[in-house]
Amino acid sequence: MFLTHFVISFMVSSFTIAVIMLIKKVFQKQLSAKWQYNLWFLLMIALTLPYIPNQLINFGNHFISLNVNQSNGISPSTTHTGDDVVSNGNWMHDLTVSVNRPNLEFLNIIFSGIWIAGMLVLAVMTIHAWLKVTSIKSTTTELKNKNVLILFDQCKQQLNISRQFTVGESPLVKSPMTFGLFKTYVVLPAHFGKWLSMEDIKHIFLHELNHYKYKDIATNYLIIIYQILYWFNPLVWFAFREMRLDREIACDIAVLNSLDKDCYAKYGNTIIHFVERASHPMKLPLTNQLNGSKEQIKKRIEKIASFTNESKLLKLKSIAIFLLVGVFVASQIPIVSAIADDNDRYDFNSDRTVYEDLSEYFSGYEGSFVLYDIQADRYSIYNENKSTLRVSPNSTYKIYSALLGLESNVITSENSTIKWNGIKYPYDSWNMDQNLSTAMTNSVTWYFQELDKKNKLDNIQAYLKEIGYGNYDVSGGIEQYWLESSLKISPVEQVKLLKAFYTNQFGFKEKNVQTVKDTLKLNEKNGAWLSGKTGTGNVNGKNINGWFIGYVQTTEDTYFFATNIQNEDNAYGSKAAEITLSILRDKGIY
Repeated sequence: MFLTHFVISFMVSSFTIAVIMLIKKVFQKQLSAKWQYNLWFLLMIALTLPYIPNQLINFGNHFISLNVNQSNGISPSTTHTGDDVVSNGNWMHDLTVSVNRPNLEFLNIIFSGIWIAGMLVLAVMTIHAWLKVTSIKSTTTELKNKNVLILFDQCKQQLNISRQFTVGESPLVKSPMTFGLFKTYVVLPAHFGKWLSMEDIKHIFLHELNHYKYKDIATNYLIIIYQILYWFNPLVWFAFREMRLDREIACDIAVLNSLDKDCYAKYGNTIIHFVERASHPMKLPLTNQLNGSKEQIKKRIEKIASFTNESKLLKLKSIAIFLLVGVFVASQIPIVSAIADDNDRYDFNSDRTVYEDLSEYFSGYEGSFVLYDIQADRYSIYNENKSTLRVSPNSTYKIYSALLGLESNVITSENSTIKWNGIKYPYDSWNMDQNLSTAMTNSVTWYFQELDKKNKLDNIQAYLKEIGYGNYDVSGGIEQYWLESSLKISPVEQVKLLKAFYTNQFGFKEKNVQTVKDTLKLNEKNGAWLSGKTGTGNVNGKNINGWFIGYVQTTEDTYFFATNIQNEDNAYGSKAAEITLSILRDKGIY
């Protein structure tokens, strides 16, 4: 969802900028000019994190693997409790409650539209700046003065640069600048030779060549890309303004390191010279300019005036601080992954999986079908993408709510009755006392809500984490977390959990597991037992999410299945069950 992405982007960018600014302030004397500038590249890394595909940085999947070697020849249990229903006549009915949720989709559309509009505006401004640079190129005439060209070559040799440059002058520039990714231009103001000495020109060349040496031209393009993406965050604009200033200071210091001590003041005067001639420098983000605003020039001159050669200790301190901030940026990767993903997808890997096209069964629905054959140890999956997408479990969750109720002794196999709370519900079968069997048969939501209230939310979350139930997120509240709310699970996970439940890989009391199994039995046909649970998600009066999960026990094999369907207003658990039965019939399973 765009709103989530927007919030993540804003949080990561703002927090990283705040940390870098704090580090620069606290460790100002321990950071050299070069490493103060380098800190901003860590910001670029942080700004990239929210845009990295989540599967590449996914740390959010904490599913507890429940796969162990299974024994063959599992036969249906014949143990029954007093609550057992052999042929359940209500399981195809859709007994659910509507959950009222504010529709935030329009906000998502509005915010994404504003974001895109802002990027388009910035893109147009960038194109306008590029056209200005193009105009400068077209008006640039290459230098013919041999002495100046020889001086330029000497500066290149001094900095160990071998690339060819176009060195020229243009009437459109008032301050020396460097630009061009593929063909690099060093452009001086027209008639510069009339008011610049050869020493001034040398200082200019050293400054511009240092920009090239440290890849500052390419950095300009990266800055523009990030400013377009993060146009909504004023801190990002502030940070890149500071980055450009730190870059100029770092470049000044690099020039001073190549000059004799008695030339420091002269270099400073060269910069001041251009302030006098161009008090309002052109704002061309695609170029590196010697000049800047008066405030920036003042800070640069102060640094030049206080310049001393960098000691080895200062260099070591700078590197250590840089690495410290680097660790901080790296520490945000799992956080960004967890927030961005919101644990909404299960990372499923199995070599024994067959993907098949069952789209004819899902006409009019987005959905998935997952089948696991325990004898063959093989998955058959329709719609790989949807099979790992987590959605609300709705009433299918009642299987595990019942198991927790039994394990925590809130109810027992012999006494599972909870008195009706007197609230009138839309289904007559709900308006009476319930035991576990009737509550599961009629999908009585209030019964399982009462179990949850007695178990407490912290205990429920610990239980869900123990069995690896989807994202085990109960933040939606004690009464609604499994009803189109925070708790989500994928069809693949439903099947894995059913197999783990059926074989009791949880290590729970066998009696309790068997009690829940008995409540899930739906029908018997030709010696095969069908067990399962439907679920329907209704939001604001619309059925948007339908489930049918369960298993088929035959004398030779056991098959676990999960079907999920989604639609704007017609996704019922009963429809998911119809689709499932059609598939199972055509496969010769049931």
